[in-house]
Amino acid sequence: MSEKLKTRREREKQARYDAILDAAELVFSEKGYDRTSMDDIARTASLSRALLYVYFKDKAAIQRGIMLRAGQSLCRRFEQARDSATTGLAQITAMGEAYYHFYLEEPDYFSAMTKASTAMTEADEQQAMDMLCSKSELMELMEGAIRLGLEDGTMNRDRIHDPVETALYLRGALHGVILLCQSEMAESGQVEKFSAESLIRHTMEMLTSSIAS
Repeated sequence: MSEKLKTRREREKQARYDAILDAAELVFSEKGYDRTSMDDIARTASLSRALLYVYFKDKAAIQRGIMLRAGQSLCRRFEQARDSATTGLAQITAMGEAYYHFYLEEPDYFSAMTKASTAMTEADEQQAMDMLCSKSELMELMEGAIRLGLEDGTMNRDRIHDPVETALYLRGALHGVILLCQSEMAESGQVEKFSAESLIRHTMEMLTSSIAS
């Protein structure tokens, strides 16, 4: 009986945790992070302010919870990408597509992921560990695809010295171009000459060709 009660309490606790993050995502989207208060989040989640502080010590901790959600969402997309292809090169190409669609379809999560590394330094031990595990899982999925590509001959052994190094290069290059499309190109008017989609797809093609056999 006590075990069942414990399980029910854990479910209730998880449900409240999720409700708080759901509410925060909604209010952040409507008002912006800086203009949102803990009272706004508590009211939207239909919880007392005191109960909200039982789960999160401040607004930044809630934002880190959203960042963790973002990482988990991207991990699921990468897993689906991996499972959709049989060769290493095809898997890493599918992950590039998955990252692009993550940016298009979940822009708030993409923005959260962009700030995750900085936010992790301010996280408590549990949140930092959870965020680090999520980041590690993403890297492991990419590294696995690269190792497969080296084994099946679809990736160039002369150009890939370390799967970790190559995974960082691929993700960093694609992420950087996406950020460029969001800011600098829009300001300079270059988007009129090269659309964001065409530049991002060109980047993915160039990255793929740089590691292909």
